[in-house]
Amino acid sequence: MKIKDIVNRDIVTLTNCDQEPIHIPGKIQPHGFLIGLTQDWKIDFCTQNISSFVNVLHTQALGKTFEAVFGSKAQKQIFDYINEDKIQDAFPLEIDLNGKLFQISIHKSYGIYVLEAEPQFDKEKLADVYTQTIQFVTQMNNTKSLKDLCALVAQGTREITGYDRVMIYRFDEQYNGEVFAENCREDLEPFLGLHYPHTDIPVQARELYIKNQLRLIVDINYEPVPIFTVDDKEGKNLDLSLSILRSTSPIHVEYLKNMGVGATLTISLIHHDRLWGLIACHHYSEKNISPEIRLAAKLQGQFITSQIDIRQSNDEYINARKALDAFEHLTALELPLVEESLETIIQMPQLLQICNAAGVSIVFRDKIYKSGLAPSDEQITALIDSIDKEKINHLIATNNITDHFPLEKCSNFAGIIYHSLGSSDFIIWSRPETISEINWGGDPEKSIIKDSTGLHPRNSFNIWKQIVKGQSSDWKQFEINTAAQYAHALHNNLMMIMLSEEEEKYRHQSEVLRETNLELENINWISTHDLQEPLRKIQMITSKMMSDLKEEPDNPFSGSLERVSKSASRMRGLLEDILKYTRIKNTKDSLEKTDLNLILDATLDEMKEVIAESNAVIEYEKLPEVHAIGFLMRQLFSNVIQNSLKYASPERNPVIKITASQEPVIIKDLFHVYCHWIRFSDNGIGFEQQYAESIFKVFTRLHTQQQYSGSGVGLALCKKIMQAVGGTIHAEGKLGEGTAITIYFPCDPEDSLA
Repeated sequence: MKIKDIVNRDIVTLTNCDQEPIHIPGKIQPHGFLIGLTQDWKIDFCTQNISSFVNVLHTQALGKTFEAVFGSKAQKQIFDYINEDKIQDAFPLEIDLNGKLFQISIHKSYGIYVLEAEPQFDKEKLADVYTQTIQFVTQMNNTKSLKDLCALVAQGTREITGYDRVMIYRFDEQYNGEVFAENCREDLEPFLGLHYPHTDIPVQARELYIKNQLRLIVDINYEPVPIFTVDDKEGKNLDLSLSILRSTSPIHVEYLKNMGVGATLTISLIHHDRLWGLIACHHYSEKNISPEIRLAAKLQGQFITSQIDIRQSNDEYINARKALDAFEHLTALELPLVEESLETIIQMPQLLQICNAAGVSIVFRDKIYKSGLAPSDEQITALIDSIDKEKINHLIATNNITDHFPLEKCSNFAGIIYHSLGSSDFIIWSRPETISEINWGGDPEKSIIKDSTGLHPRNSFNIWKQIVKGQSSDWKQFEINTAAQYAHALHNNLMMIMLSEEEEKYRHQSEVLRETNLELENINWISTHDLQEPLRKIQMITSKMMSDLKEEPDNPFSGSLERVSKSASRMRGLLEDILKYTRIKNTKDSLEKTDLNLILDATLDEMKEVIAESNAVIEYEKLPEVHAIGFLMRQLFSNVIQNSLKYASPERNPVIKITASQEPVIIKDLFHVYCHWIRFSDNGIGFEQQYAESIFKVFTRLHTQQQYSGSGVGLALCKKIMQAVGGTIHAEGKLGEGTAITIYFPCDPEDSLA
């Protein structure tokens, strides 16, 4: 049987360490040994140092069954442990292997059961660990902020584990780290508040910290132990992502040596499936801890992660509540709907408090309203021009304006929240520059050192100060949200102001129009009445003169007087039609159920002499009841029939047919609702259909006065009557054949259902 080691011998340097496959090093730390079992209990992987712990060589163990090497009793114990789902359980399996006691941690890696054995630790006083944990929980409840809690965890972890230094290490969005809390020996230089670049912990290392939340290095000067396997296929390897004994990257080892560290314990702090931070424990000599202590330390980390949301939410809730109170105060203001209200709004301190801004600017109708430490008018104009060029019409929230827009002379502001309030209106909250000092644990720009032997991680961790300028404090999410809510409310308020102004303008115009119409009606009434009197006198005088001249038939003045009398008569008729037209107003509130049969009978009775003189025949059928006004319907019927008689064909006697819908029908082109229709059809001279609309206009005539007499108001009067009752009127004509006038009355909903 041929065996081989699986040591990863790829050359790793600082130029390619971000691609280092640290999950498959093929090596472990020497304070324990590792074997890998197949599903049929064969030892497929084994570390070279197994003989240092049990009387078996790795060459003797590989390829054999676990039972053959360690006995059936040990195999049964492991079998029961696996089948009771205790893999990766809090406590390892305590077992006797070939006469020696071990504590074994077991996990599964791609079909291989990985057994990691460490010699049995001396029994810890679990009562002491339990007491410390209870005391910690009691003290934890007395802390108010997340920082206080982390400081307590650092203290508690150091008391339980005995490491020289315990740090709570927190990542930012870019995974730069900050020592957020610390507890260390009094003689050590504190690292509290120091920052470390994201390159110190590369991506693949952060991924492993998520998978395996506890990591030990017992002796930084250890010699890695290779893992061997049966050489039965190419590319054979073993994923050690979940391993306790996994050997560490040589780059990381050198980094820790440069810091003077002798042993480490690292516990992952996972929050919302993201690596929030680490509990980093350093010791300046060799150090190992028992599984019980490891569990207690891991529990400390879980205390933090379980409280992150609560503590952060509590801090944010207090601030968010203040912002919400300010928002509610602003939106509860009862201000008049006029532009001048912006003068009041801009001076309200709550306008700054809703997002903890230092200044605020509102641009409305090219006028700028400002409060607090707001940018100058020139800066606001330049900022808006830059935003317009970028065609941004949504929220902008930044703590470094120059990262987004190349603005000059913006030293008095660095951060903004910008919201559009319409096509050319805006609100901008601003914050000034906050000059901050960041202490790094060494120059982050010099994380790689080059010497005669090659590239190395930095060996200087002296405090390096960085001065950050051009940035404001970060906008919190609740501040951005509250600002957005108020921008929306302000936009609605501005819309209401504009609508109110338009309403006032239309109300004023309507009032002017009403007064003008009243004046016109009065003028029209007075004028028509004043004109009636001289016309009556003209007719009386001409009638007397014509009577006196009857005995002189050849008198040349007789024809002139007759023409004068007829002109005066036509003028009186025109004035009467104008009066009728102007008296018709919106009378929908006066509509009542009207029997059109009674209206038609009364109309025909009034016109019987005219109908007889014209030799006209009127044919009609039963008409419906509609909602209308009786006297207006008589006027309409009379005008339509007179129109048919007036424009009768000289070649035939006039015939007028009056038909109607007996039940409500839908006329889609008109109402899209149920309605009744009445149609007056005649056999007169007709007209071309292109004039179907114009014949309803006042004073519109298709023929000369000499051909057909009339004022040109009759059909216009009919249209106005139908508009007054909520209906409409249409005309269809064929030249030389006749005309059809149809009127439509909308029904009540009850009639529609019938």
